[in-house]
Amino acid sequence: MAERNEVDWVSRFADEVIAEAERRGAGKPIVCASGLSPSGPIHLGNLREVMTPHLVADEIRRRGYECVHLLSWDDYDRFRKVPAGVDPSWAEHIGKPLTTVPAPTGSPYATWAEHFKAPMVAALKELGIEVHGISQTERYTSGAYRDQILLAMRERGRIDAVLGRYRTKAKPGAVVPQGADEASQEAALAAAEGSGAATEDDGATAAGYFPYKPYCSFCDKDTTTVTSYDEETTEMSYVCANGHAETVRLSEHNRGKLVWKVDWPMRWAYEGVVFEPSGVDHSSPGSSFVVGGQLVREVFGQDPPIGPMYAFVGISGMAKMSSSRGAVPTPADALEIMEAPVLRWLYARRRPNQSFKIAFDQEIYRLYDEWDTLGRKIEDGSAPPADVAPFGRAARTATGELPRTPRPVPYRTLASIVDVTTGHEEQILRILRDLDPADPVSSLAEVRPRLDRAQAWVETKMDADQRTQVREEPDTALLAGLGDTERNMLRLLLEGLDAHWSLEGLTNLVYGVPKLQQGLTLDAPPTPEIKVAQRAFFALLYHLLVGRDTGPRLPTLLLAVGAARIRKLLSA
Repeated sequence: MAERNEVDWVSRFADEVIAEAERRGAGKPIVCASGLSPSGPIHLGNLREVMTPHLVADEIRRRGYECVHLLSWDDYDRFRKVPAGVDPSWAEHIGKPLTTVPAPTGSPYATWAEHFKAPMVAALKELGIEVHGISQTERYTSGAYRDQILLAMRERGRIDAVLGRYRTKAKPGAVVPQGADEASQEAALAAAEGSGAATEDDGATAAGYFPYKPYCSFCDKDTTTVTSYDEETTEMSYVCANGHAETVRLSEHNRGKLVWKVDWPMRWAYEGVVFEPSGVDHSSPGSSFVVGGQLVREVFGQDPPIGPMYAFVGISGMAKMSSSRGAVPTPADALEIMEAPVLRWLYARRRPNQSFKIAFDQEIYRLYDEWDTLGRKIEDGSAPPADVAPFGRAARTATGELPRTPRPVPYRTLASIVDVTTGHEEQILRILRDLDPADPVSSLAEVRPRLDRAQAWVETKMDADQRTQVREEPDTALLAGLGDTERNMLRLLLEGLDAHWSLEGLTNLVYGVPKLQQGLTLDAPPTPEIKVAQRAFFALLYHLLVGRDTGPRLPTLLLAVGAARIRKLLSA
Protein backbone atom coordinates (compact mmCIF):
# COMPACT_ATOMS: atom_id res chain seq x y z
CA MET A 1 0.00 0.00 0.00
CA ALA A 2 2.85 2.39 0.80
CA GLU A 3 4.25 2.09 -2.72
CA ARG A 4 0.81 2.67 -4.22
CA ASN A 5 0.27 5.79 -2.13
CA GLU A 6 3.55 7.30 -3.30
CA VAL A 7 2.39 7.24 -6.91
CA ASP A 8 -1.38 7.67 -6.62
CA TRP A 9 -3.00 10.62 -4.86
CA VAL A 10 -6.44 9.01 -5.09
CA SER A 11 -5.37 5.95 -3.12
CA ARG A 12 -3.68 8.11 -0.52
CA PHE A 13 -6.86 10.12 0.09
CA ALA A 14 -8.96 6.95 0.09
CA ASP A 15 -6.71 5.57 2.85
CA GLU A 16 -7.19 8.73 4.89
CA VAL A 17 -10.96 8.86 4.35
CA ILE A 18 -11.47 5.22 5.29
CA ALA A 19 -9.35 5.66 8.41
CA GLU A 20 -11.28 8.78 9.40
CA ALA A 21 -14.63 7.11 8.82
CA GLU A 22 -13.55 4.17 10.97
CA ARG A 23 -12.34 6.55 13.68
CA ARG A 24 -15.75 8.20 13.74
CA GLY A 25 -17.24 4.73 14.05
CA ALA A 26 -20.66 5.66 12.74
CA GLY A 27 -21.23 2.38 10.93
CA LYS A 28 -22.82 4.26 8.04
CA PRO A 29 -21.86 4.67 4.40
CA ILE A 30 -18.78 6.84 3.95
CA VAL A 31 -19.87 10.25 2.69
CA CYS A 32 -17.91 12.25 0.11
CA ALA A 33 -19.43 15.53 -1.00
CA SER A 34 -19.40 18.24 -3.66
CA GLY A 35 -21.33 21.45 -4.09
CA LEU A 36 -22.21 23.35 -7.25
CA SER A 37 -24.14 26.56 -7.70
CA PRO A 38 -26.17 26.69 -10.95
CA SER A 39 -25.80 30.47 -11.06
CA GLY A 40 -24.39 30.34 -14.58
CA PRO A 41 -22.55 27.95 -16.89
CA ILE A 42 -20.90 25.23 -14.79
CA HIS A 43 -17.44 25.24 -16.30
CA LEU A 44 -14.49 22.88 -16.40
CA GLY A 45 -12.97 24.47 -13.31
CA ASN A 46 -16.15 23.61 -11.40
CA LEU A 47 -15.86 20.02 -12.65
CA ARG A 48 -12.84 19.57 -10.37
CA GLU A 49 -15.20 20.10 -7.42
CA VAL A 50 -17.02 16.95 -8.49
CA MET A 51 -14.25 14.91 -10.11
CA THR A 52 -11.95 14.98 -7.07
CA PRO A 53 -14.42 13.37 -4.61
CA HIS A 54 -15.72 11.11 -7.38
CA LEU A 55 -12.32 9.54 -7.90
CA VAL A 56 -11.82 9.07 -4.16
CA ALA A 57 -15.34 7.69 -3.63
CA ASP A 58 -14.87 5.34 -6.58
CA GLU A 59 -11.64 3.99 -5.11
CA ILE A 60 -13.37 3.44 -1.78
CA ARG A 61 -16.11 1.47 -3.55
CA ARG A 62 -13.50 -0.59 -5.41
CA ARG A 63 -12.21 -1.69 -2.03
CA GLY A 64 -15.63 -2.98 -1.06
CA TYR A 65 -16.78 -0.15 1.24
CA GLU A 66 -20.21 1.45 0.97
CA CYS A 67 -19.70 5.04 -0.10
CA VAL A 68 -22.05 7.76 -1.26
CA HIS A 69 -21.05 10.85 -3.22
CA LEU A 70 -23.41 13.71 -2.39
CA LEU A 71 -23.77 16.57 -4.85
CA SER A 72 -25.43 19.57 -3.24
CA TRP A 73 -27.00 21.84 -5.80
CA ASP A 74 -26.81 25.28 -4.23
CA ASP A 75 -29.93 26.31 -6.07
CA TYR A 76 -31.25 28.25 -3.07
CA ASP A 77 -28.38 30.71 -3.40
CA ARG A 78 -29.24 34.26 -4.36
CA PHE A 79 -29.03 35.35 -7.99
CA ARG A 80 -25.97 37.63 -7.83
CA LYS A 81 -25.32 39.00 -11.28
CA VAL A 82 -26.44 38.73 -14.87
CA PRO A 83 -23.82 36.79 -16.88
CA ALA A 84 -22.49 38.24 -20.11
CA GLY A 85 -24.76 37.49 -23.04
CA VAL A 86 -28.01 37.41 -21.03
CA ASP A 87 -30.73 40.07 -21.35
CA PRO A 88 -29.74 42.86 -18.91
CA SER A 89 -33.39 43.06 -17.79
CA TRP A 90 -32.71 39.92 -15.71
CA ALA A 91 -31.06 42.29 -13.22
CA GLU A 92 -34.54 42.76 -11.74
CA HIS A 93 -34.20 39.24 -10.29
CA ILE A 94 -30.92 39.85 -8.45
CA GLY A 95 -31.37 38.75 -4.85
CA LYS A 96 -33.96 36.03 -5.55
CA PRO A 97 -33.32 32.29 -5.13
CA LEU A 98 -31.97 30.71 -8.31
CA THR A 99 -35.01 28.41 -8.38
CA THR A 100 -37.42 31.34 -8.71
CA VAL A 101 -35.50 33.25 -11.38
CA PRO A 102 -36.83 32.58 -14.91
CA ALA A 103 -34.53 30.68 -17.26
CA PRO A 104 -32.79 32.67 -20.01
CA THR A 105 -34.88 33.44 -23.06
CA GLY A 106 -35.40 30.41 -25.31
CA SER A 107 -34.56 27.84 -22.65
CA PRO A 108 -36.75 24.71 -22.43
CA TYR A 109 -36.43 24.88 -18.63
CA ALA A 110 -38.64 26.84 -16.26
CA THR A 111 -35.99 28.24 -13.93
CA TRP A 112 -32.49 29.61 -14.02
CA ALA A 113 -31.24 26.80 -11.78
CA GLU A 114 -32.67 24.00 -13.92
CA HIS A 115 -31.33 25.60 -17.10
CA PHE A 116 -27.74 25.44 -15.87
CA LYS A 117 -28.06 22.17 -13.94
CA ALA A 118 -29.32 20.13 -16.91
CA PRO A 119 -26.18 20.11 -19.11
CA MET A 120 -24.00 19.31 -16.10
CA VAL A 121 -26.24 16.41 -15.09
CA ALA A 122 -25.96 14.99 -18.62
CA ALA A 123 -22.17 15.48 -18.66
CA LEU A 124 -21.74 13.73 -15.30
CA LYS A 125 -23.68 10.75 -16.61
CA GLU A 126 -21.48 10.55 -19.72
CA LEU A 127 -18.38 10.80 -17.52
CA GLY A 128 -19.52 7.86 -15.40
CA ILE A 129 -19.82 10.02 -12.27
CA GLU A 130 -22.53 8.67 -9.98
CA VAL A 131 -23.82 11.19 -7.44
CA HIS A 132 -26.75 11.56 -5.10
CA GLY A 133 -28.11 14.98 -5.95
CA ILE A 134 -29.56 17.23 -3.26
CA SER A 135 -31.52 20.41 -3.97
CA GLN A 136 -30.85 22.96 -1.26
CA THR A 137 -34.10 24.67 -2.23
CA GLU A 138 -35.96 21.49 -1.38
CA ARG A 139 -34.02 21.03 1.87
CA TYR A 140 -34.62 24.54 3.13
CA THR A 141 -38.22 24.99 1.98
CA SER A 142 -39.25 21.59 3.36
CA GLY A 143 -37.96 22.48 6.82
CA ALA A 144 -35.37 19.70 6.79
CA TYR A 145 -32.80 22.00 8.39
CA ARG A 146 -35.13 23.59 10.96
CA ASP A 147 -33.38 22.14 14.02
CA GLN A 148 -30.00 23.17 12.69
CA ILE A 149 -31.25 26.71 11.94
CA LEU A 150 -32.68 27.09 15.45
CA LEU A 151 -29.42 25.79 16.91
CA ALA A 152 -27.42 28.30 14.89
CA MET A 153 -29.65 31.14 16.07
CA ARG A 154 -29.26 30.03 19.70
CA GLU A 155 -25.50 29.84 19.24
CA ARG A 156 -25.22 33.05 17.25
CA GLY A 157 -23.00 34.63 19.88
CA ARG A 158 -20.53 31.78 19.63
CA ILE A 159 -20.67 31.90 15.81
CA ASP A 160 -20.13 35.65 15.84
CA ALA A 161 -17.09 35.21 18.08
CA VAL A 162 -15.54 32.67 15.71
CA LEU A 163 -16.14 34.91 12.71
CA GLY A 164 -14.86 37.87 14.67
CA ARG A 165 -11.44 36.27 14.90
CA TYR A 166 -11.08 36.87 11.18
CA ARG A 167 -13.02 40.07 10.48
CA THR A 168 -10.07 42.25 11.45
CA LYS A 169 -7.74 40.33 9.18
CA ALA A 170 -7.19 41.07 5.52
CA LYS A 171 -9.85 39.68 3.28
CA PRO A 172 -8.93 36.51 1.38
CA GLY A 173 -6.93 37.41 -1.67
CA ALA A 174 -4.43 36.15 -4.13
CA VAL A 175 -2.05 34.03 -2.08
CA VAL A 176 0.76 33.20 -4.50
CA PRO A 177 3.28 30.62 -3.27
CA GLN A 178 6.91 31.71 -3.47
CA GLY A 179 8.40 30.73 -6.81
CA ALA A 180 4.98 29.80 -8.21
CA ASP A 181 4.72 29.04 -11.90
CA GLU A 182 2.27 30.76 -14.25
CA ALA A 183 -0.48 28.20 -13.68
CA SER A 184 -0.20 28.56 -9.89
CA GLN A 185 -0.33 32.33 -10.20
CA GLU A 186 -3.54 32.00 -12.19
CA ALA A 187 -4.89 29.73 -9.46
CA ALA A 188 -4.19 32.39 -6.88
CA LEU A 189 -6.02 34.97 -8.96
CA ALA A 190 -9.06 32.72 -8.80
CA ALA A 191 -8.96 33.08 -5.02
CA ALA A 192 -8.82 36.86 -5.31
CA GLU A 193 -11.91 36.96 -7.47
CA GLY A 194 -13.85 34.57 -5.25
CA SER A 195 -16.82 32.41 -6.11
CA GLY A 196 -19.64 34.59 -4.84
CA ALA A 197 -20.79 32.48 -1.93
CA ALA A 198 -17.33 32.54 -0.44
CA THR A 199 -17.38 36.32 -0.13
CA GLU A 200 -21.01 37.00 0.78
CA ASP A 201 -22.32 38.74 3.95
CA ASP A 202 -21.64 36.68 7.07
CA GLY A 203 -24.74 37.82 8.98
CA ALA A 204 -23.50 40.82 10.96
CA THR A 205 -26.06 43.65 11.29
CA ALA A 206 -26.40 46.90 13.26
CA ALA A 207 -28.92 45.13 15.53
CA GLY A 208 -26.57 42.24 16.27
CA TYR A 209 -25.39 39.05 14.67
CA PHE A 210 -27.94 36.73 12.99
CA PRO A 211 -26.73 33.77 10.89
CA TYR A 212 -30.10 33.36 9.16
CA LYS A 213 -31.18 35.50 6.20
CA PRO A 214 -34.84 35.38 5.13
CA TYR A 215 -36.09 35.90 1.62
CA CYS A 216 -38.66 38.71 1.65
CA SER A 217 -42.25 37.46 1.45
CA PHE A 218 -43.15 40.49 -0.66
CA CYS A 219 -40.38 40.67 -3.29
CA ASP A 220 -38.76 37.22 -2.86
CA LYS A 221 -35.31 38.80 -2.50
CA ASP A 222 -32.73 38.48 0.24
CA THR A 223 -32.30 42.23 0.52
CA THR A 224 -33.41 41.80 4.11
CA THR A 225 -31.97 42.65 7.51
CA VAL A 226 -32.95 40.78 10.67
CA THR A 227 -33.77 43.31 13.41
CA SER A 228 -34.64 41.04 16.34
CA TYR A 229 -35.04 37.44 17.47
CA ASP A 230 -36.74 35.87 20.50
CA GLU A 231 -35.28 32.48 21.36
CA GLU A 232 -38.27 31.34 23.43
CA THR A 233 -40.95 32.06 20.82
CA THR A 234 -38.54 31.89 17.82
CA GLU A 235 -40.14 35.10 16.59
CA MET A 236 -37.87 36.88 14.16
CA SER A 237 -38.43 40.34 12.73
CA TYR A 238 -36.87 41.61 9.56
CA VAL A 239 -37.10 44.56 7.22
CA CYS A 240 -36.47 44.50 3.48
CA ALA A 241 -34.75 47.16 1.41
CA ASN A 242 -38.10 47.70 -0.31
CA GLY A 243 -39.60 48.81 3.04
CA HIS A 244 -41.54 45.66 3.78
CA ALA A 245 -41.30 44.60 7.45
CA GLU A 246 -42.49 41.33 8.91
CA THR A 247 -42.33 39.15 12.01
CA VAL A 248 -42.31 35.37 11.55
CA ARG A 249 -41.81 32.29 13.71
CA LEU A 250 -38.54 30.74 12.74
CA SER A 251 -39.83 27.37 13.98
CA GLU A 252 -42.28 27.55 11.07
CA HIS A 253 -40.52 29.78 8.56
CA ASN A 254 -39.10 28.06 5.47
CA ARG A 255 -38.23 31.00 3.19
CA GLY A 256 -34.64 31.74 4.05
CA LYS A 257 -31.27 30.13 4.61
CA LEU A 258 -28.20 30.22 6.80
CA VAL A 259 -25.43 32.51 5.60
CA TRP A 260 -22.81 30.59 3.64
CA LYS A 261 -20.09 30.39 6.30
CA VAL A 262 -22.60 28.76 8.65
CA ASP A 263 -24.57 26.84 6.04
CA TRP A 264 -21.56 24.83 4.85
CA PRO A 265 -20.44 23.46 8.26
CA MET A 266 -24.08 22.82 9.15
CA ARG A 267 -24.33 20.55 6.11
CA TRP A 268 -21.12 18.74 7.00
CA ALA A 269 -22.65 17.84 10.34
CA TYR A 270 -26.11 17.08 8.95
CA GLU A 271 -24.77 14.73 6.24
CA GLY A 272 -21.79 13.33 8.14
CA VAL A 273 -19.37 14.38 5.40
CA VAL A 274 -15.92 12.78 5.66
CA PHE A 275 -14.34 14.15 2.45
CA GLU A 276 -15.04 17.34 0.53
CA PRO A 277 -12.47 19.38 -1.43
CA SER A 278 -12.64 23.12 -1.87
CA GLY A 279 -11.30 25.66 -4.31
CA VAL A 280 -8.62 28.21 -3.55
CA ASP A 281 -11.26 30.88 -2.86
CA HIS A 282 -12.60 28.78 0.03
CA SER A 283 -9.25 27.74 1.44
CA SER A 284 -7.26 30.86 2.21
CA PRO A 285 -6.97 32.09 5.84
CA GLY A 286 -10.32 33.30 7.18
CA SER A 287 -12.29 31.85 4.29
CA SER A 288 -15.24 29.48 4.32
CA PHE A 289 -13.45 26.15 4.78
CA VAL A 290 -11.16 27.40 7.53
CA VAL A 291 -13.94 29.12 9.49
CA GLY A 292 -16.31 26.24 8.81
CA GLY A 293 -13.87 23.79 10.37
CA GLN A 294 -14.14 25.68 13.66
CA LEU A 295 -17.90 26.20 13.48
CA VAL A 296 -18.69 22.55 12.77
CA ARG A 297 -16.82 21.59 15.96
CA GLU A 298 -17.83 24.43 18.27
CA VAL A 299 -21.46 24.77 17.20
CA PHE A 300 -22.61 21.58 15.50
CA GLY A 301 -20.51 19.11 17.47
CA GLN A 302 -18.93 17.28 14.55
CA ASP A 303 -15.49 17.01 12.99
CA PRO A 304 -14.75 18.79 9.70
CA PRO A 305 -14.17 16.69 6.59
CA ILE A 306 -10.83 15.96 5.04
CA GLY A 307 -10.70 18.81 2.56
CA PRO A 308 -7.86 19.22 0.09
CA MET A 309 -7.64 22.44 -1.86
CA TYR A 310 -7.95 22.09 -5.60
CA ALA A 311 -6.24 24.44 -8.00
CA PHE A 312 -7.12 26.27 -11.15
CA VAL A 313 -8.15 24.54 -14.38
CA GLY A 314 -7.56 26.54 -17.52
CA ILE A 315 -8.12 26.30 -21.25
CA SER A 316 -5.12 26.48 -23.57
CA GLY A 317 -5.27 29.79 -25.35
CA MET A 318 -7.82 31.33 -22.94
CA ALA A 319 -7.68 33.43 -19.79
CA LYS A 320 -9.00 32.22 -16.43
CA MET A 321 -12.54 30.88 -16.52
CA SER A 322 -15.27 32.97 -14.95
CA SER A 323 -18.96 32.22 -15.37
CA SER A 324 -19.86 35.89 -15.07
CA ARG A 325 -17.79 36.72 -18.15
CA GLY A 326 -19.72 34.32 -20.32
CA ALA A 327 -18.48 31.95 -23.06
CA VAL A 328 -16.79 29.64 -20.56
CA PRO A 329 -16.13 26.07 -21.74
CA THR A 330 -18.26 23.56 -19.86
CA PRO A 331 -17.86 19.79 -19.44
CA ALA A 332 -20.47 19.39 -22.16
CA ASP A 333 -18.32 21.51 -24.49
CA ALA A 334 -15.26 19.38 -23.73
CA LEU A 335 -17.18 16.15 -24.32
CA GLU A 336 -18.08 17.36 -27.79
CA ILE A 337 -14.42 17.22 -28.82
CA MET A 338 -12.93 14.51 -26.58
CA GLU A 339 -13.99 11.16 -25.24
CA ALA A 340 -15.06 10.84 -21.62
CA PRO A 341 -12.07 8.71 -20.52
CA VAL A 342 -9.63 11.29 -21.90
CA LEU A 343 -11.34 14.13 -20.05
CA ARG A 344 -11.39 12.06 -16.85
CA TRP A 345 -7.69 11.35 -17.30
CA LEU A 346 -6.81 15.03 -17.24
CA TYR A 347 -8.22 15.30 -13.71
CA ALA A 348 -7.06 11.88 -12.48
CA ARG A 349 -3.39 12.30 -13.41
CA ARG A 350 -2.89 15.59 -11.55
CA ARG A 351 -2.98 16.02 -7.78
CA PRO A 352 -5.81 18.38 -6.76
CA ASN A 353 -3.37 21.18 -5.85
CA GLN A 354 -1.76 21.07 -9.30
CA SER A 355 -3.05 23.46 -11.94
CA PHE A 356 -3.47 22.25 -15.51
CA LYS A 357 -4.99 23.29 -18.79
CA ILE A 358 -7.44 21.56 -21.09
CA ALA A 359 -6.77 21.70 -24.82
CA PHE A 360 -9.41 23.21 -27.07
CA ASP A 361 -6.84 24.19 -29.69
CA GLN A 362 -4.36 22.05 -31.63
CA GLU A 363 -2.81 20.92 -28.34
CA ILE A 364 -5.58 18.32 -28.37
CA TYR A 365 -3.47 16.41 -30.93
CA ARG A 366 -0.65 16.06 -28.42
CA LEU A 367 -3.07 15.17 -25.63
CA TYR A 368 -4.45 12.26 -27.63
CA ASP A 369 -0.96 11.17 -28.69
CA GLU A 370 0.00 10.97 -24.99
CA TRP A 371 -3.18 9.03 -24.18
CA ASP A 372 -2.64 6.54 -27.00
CA THR A 373 1.05 6.10 -26.20
CA LEU A 374 0.23 5.39 -22.56
CA GLY A 375 -2.45 2.90 -23.59
CA ARG A 376 0.08 0.98 -25.69
CA LYS A 377 2.62 0.98 -22.85
CA ILE A 378 0.05 -0.36 -20.43
CA GLU A 379 -0.83 -3.14 -22.85
CA ASP A 380 2.80 -4.23 -23.23
CA GLY A 381 3.61 -3.76 -19.55
CA SER A 382 6.16 -0.98 -19.97
CA ALA A 383 4.16 1.85 -18.35
CA PRO A 384 5.44 3.17 -15.00
CA PRO A 385 3.13 2.53 -12.00
CA ALA A 386 2.59 6.26 -11.54
CA ASP A 387 0.84 6.35 -14.93
CA VAL A 388 -1.08 3.07 -14.74
CA ALA A 389 -3.43 4.03 -11.91
CA PRO A 390 -4.69 7.35 -13.43
CA PHE A 391 -5.27 5.63 -16.78
CA GLY A 392 -7.31 2.92 -15.09
CA ARG A 393 -9.37 5.46 -13.17
CA ALA A 394 -10.03 7.31 -16.40
CA ALA A 395 -11.03 4.26 -18.41
CA ARG A 396 -13.30 2.57 -15.87
CA THR A 397 -15.17 3.06 -12.60
CA ALA A 398 -16.07 0.60 -9.87
CA THR A 399 -19.19 -0.27 -11.86
CA GLY A 400 -17.53 -0.95 -15.20
CA GLU A 401 -15.72 0.28 -18.30
CA LEU A 402 -16.52 3.58 -19.96
CA PRO A 403 -17.18 3.52 -23.72
CA ARG A 404 -13.98 3.78 -25.75
CA THR A 405 -13.14 3.81 -29.44
CA PRO A 406 -12.45 0.21 -30.55
CA ARG A 407 -9.74 1.23 -33.00
CA PRO A 408 -7.90 4.34 -31.79
CA VAL A 409 -6.72 5.97 -35.02
CA PRO A 410 -4.65 9.04 -34.04
CA TYR A 411 -6.87 12.06 -33.38
CA ARG A 412 -4.72 14.29 -35.58
CA THR A 413 -5.15 11.83 -38.46
CA LEU A 414 -8.92 11.76 -38.07
CA ALA A 415 -9.04 15.55 -37.86
CA SER A 416 -6.97 15.86 -41.04
CA ILE A 417 -9.23 13.41 -42.87
CA VAL A 418 -12.37 15.20 -41.74
CA ASP A 419 -10.84 18.52 -42.71
CA VAL A 420 -9.85 17.45 -46.22
CA THR A 421 -13.08 15.55 -46.94
CA THR A 422 -15.30 18.17 -45.26
CA GLY A 423 -16.84 15.30 -43.30
CA HIS A 424 -17.98 13.20 -46.27
CA GLU A 425 -18.41 9.76 -44.73
CA GLU A 426 -17.76 7.69 -47.87
CA GLN A 427 -14.54 9.57 -48.49
CA ILE A 428 -13.54 9.25 -44.83
CA LEU A 429 -14.02 5.49 -44.94
CA ARG A 430 -12.06 5.23 -48.21
CA ILE A 431 -9.10 7.00 -46.66
CA LEU A 432 -9.30 5.01 -43.43
CA ARG A 433 -9.21 1.77 -45.43
CA ASP A 434 -6.05 2.99 -47.14
CA LEU A 435 -4.28 3.83 -43.89
CA ASP A 436 -3.26 0.21 -43.40
CA PRO A 437 -4.20 -2.00 -46.39
CA ALA A 438 -3.02 -5.09 -44.48
CA ASP A 439 -5.61 -4.44 -41.76
CA PRO A 440 -8.12 -2.01 -43.23
CA VAL A 441 -10.82 -0.22 -41.25
CA SER A 442 -14.05 -1.89 -42.33
CA SER A 443 -16.59 0.58 -40.96
CA LEU A 444 -16.72 3.99 -39.32
CA ALA A 445 -18.11 2.34 -36.19
CA GLU A 446 -14.58 1.08 -35.48
CA VAL A 447 -13.28 4.62 -35.08
CA ARG A 448 -16.23 6.08 -33.22
CA PRO A 449 -16.80 7.99 -30.98
CA ARG A 450 -13.31 9.43 -31.57
CA LEU A 451 -14.14 10.27 -35.18
CA ASP A 452 -17.21 12.23 -34.10
CA ARG A 453 -15.17 14.15 -31.53
CA ALA A 454 -12.50 15.00 -34.10
CA GLN A 455 -15.17 16.12 -36.56
CA ALA A 456 -16.72 18.39 -33.93
CA TRP A 457 -13.28 19.86 -33.20
CA VAL A 458 -12.63 20.58 -36.89
CA GLU A 459 -16.04 22.16 -37.38
CA THR A 460 -16.08 24.29 -34.23
CA LYS A 461 -12.52 24.85 -33.00
CA MET A 462 -10.14 24.72 -35.97
CA ASP A 463 -9.16 28.20 -37.12
CA ALA A 464 -10.74 29.11 -40.45
CA ASP A 465 -7.36 29.96 -41.94
CA GLN A 466 -6.16 26.45 -41.05
CA ARG A 467 -8.93 24.68 -42.93
CA THR A 468 -7.73 22.77 -45.98
CA GLN A 469 -9.03 23.33 -49.50
CA VAL A 470 -7.42 21.14 -52.12
CA ARG A 471 -6.86 22.79 -55.48
CA GLU A 472 -9.28 21.93 -58.22
CA GLU A 473 -6.78 22.67 -61.00
CA PRO A 474 -2.97 22.51 -61.20
CA ASP A 475 -0.92 25.63 -60.43
CA THR A 476 0.44 25.78 -63.96
CA ALA A 477 2.54 28.89 -63.32
CA LEU A 478 4.34 27.28 -60.38
CA LEU A 479 4.81 24.01 -62.23
CA ALA A 480 6.22 25.78 -65.29
CA GLY A 481 8.82 27.57 -63.21
CA LEU A 482 10.24 24.48 -61.49
CA GLY A 483 13.86 23.53 -61.85
CA ASP A 484 15.14 20.09 -62.85
CA THR A 485 15.70 18.97 -59.23
CA GLU A 486 12.14 19.81 -58.20
CA ARG A 487 10.68 18.20 -61.33
CA ASN A 488 12.66 15.05 -60.67
CA MET A 489 11.43 14.82 -57.08
CA LEU A 490 7.81 15.15 -58.21
CA ARG A 491 8.45 12.38 -60.79
CA LEU A 492 9.91 10.11 -58.10
CA LEU A 493 6.91 10.73 -55.88
CA LEU A 494 4.38 9.98 -58.62
CA GLU A 495 6.24 6.84 -59.69
CA GLY A 496 6.19 5.54 -56.12
CA LEU A 497 2.53 6.23 -55.29
CA ASP A 498 1.08 2.85 -56.19
CA ALA A 499 3.77 0.83 -54.42
CA HIS A 500 3.55 2.95 -51.26
CA TRP A 501 -0.21 3.57 -51.03
CA SER A 502 -0.72 3.35 -47.27
CA LEU A 503 -0.11 5.76 -44.42
CA GLU A 504 3.20 4.14 -43.52
CA GLY A 505 4.22 3.72 -47.14
CA LEU A 506 3.51 7.31 -48.10
CA THR A 507 5.31 8.51 -44.99
CA ASN A 508 8.41 6.65 -46.09
CA LEU A 509 7.99 7.91 -49.64
CA VAL A 510 7.58 11.65 -48.97
CA TYR A 511 10.52 11.62 -46.56
CA GLY A 512 12.51 9.40 -48.91
CA VAL A 513 12.14 11.25 -52.22
CA PRO A 514 14.83 13.85 -51.34
CA LYS A 515 17.11 10.93 -50.43
CA LEU A 516 16.47 9.21 -53.76
CA GLN A 517 17.15 12.51 -55.51
CA GLN A 518 20.64 12.50 -54.02
CA GLY A 519 21.32 8.88 -54.90
CA LEU A 520 20.53 7.41 -51.46
CA THR A 521 18.01 4.75 -50.46
CA LEU A 522 14.61 5.43 -48.90
CA ASP A 523 15.78 4.15 -45.52
CA ALA A 524 19.08 6.04 -45.47
CA PRO A 525 19.58 8.12 -42.29
CA PRO A 526 18.86 11.80 -42.96
CA THR A 527 21.79 14.21 -43.02
CA PRO A 528 21.42 17.93 -42.26
CA GLU A 529 21.41 18.56 -46.01
CA ILE A 530 18.68 15.97 -46.54
CA LYS A 531 16.52 17.57 -43.83
CA VAL A 532 16.78 20.94 -45.57
CA ALA A 533 15.79 19.30 -48.86
CA GLN A 534 12.85 17.54 -47.18
CA ARG A 535 11.47 20.79 -45.79
CA ALA A 536 11.73 22.44 -49.21
CA PHE A 537 10.04 19.46 -50.87
CA PHE A 538 7.19 19.47 -48.33
CA ALA A 539 6.60 23.18 -48.87
CA LEU A 540 6.47 22.62 -52.63
CA LEU A 541 3.90 19.83 -52.24
CA TYR A 542 1.71 21.96 -49.98
CA HIS A 543 1.76 24.83 -52.46
CA LEU A 544 0.87 22.55 -55.35
CA LEU A 545 -1.87 20.71 -53.47
CA VAL A 546 -3.47 23.30 -51.16
CA GLY A 547 -1.87 26.63 -52.08
CA ARG A 548 -0.18 27.16 -48.69
CA ASP A 549 3.17 26.64 -46.99
CA THR A 550 1.73 24.12 -44.55
CA GLY A 551 -1.27 21.87 -44.06
CA PRO A 552 -2.28 18.47 -42.72
CA ARG A 553 0.43 15.82 -42.47
CA LEU A 554 1.42 15.07 -46.04
CA PRO A 555 0.85 11.28 -45.97
CA THR A 556 -2.69 11.82 -44.69
CA LEU A 557 -3.27 14.62 -47.19
CA LEU A 558 -2.08 12.42 -50.08
CA LEU A 559 -4.41 9.60 -49.04
CA ALA A 560 -7.28 12.06 -48.83
CA VAL A 561 -6.60 13.65 -52.21
CA GLY A 562 -6.34 10.29 -54.00
CA ALA A 563 -3.77 9.07 -56.53
CA ALA A 564 -5.58 10.28 -59.65
CA ARG A 565 -5.99 13.81 -58.36
CA ILE A 566 -2.41 13.90 -57.09
CA ARG A 567 -1.16 13.06 -60.58
CA LYS A 568 -3.33 15.78 -62.03
CA LEU A 569 -2.08 18.45 -59.62
CA LEU A 570 1.61 17.49 -59.64
CA SER A 571 2.20 16.77 -63.31
CA ALA A 572 4.10 19.55 -65.06
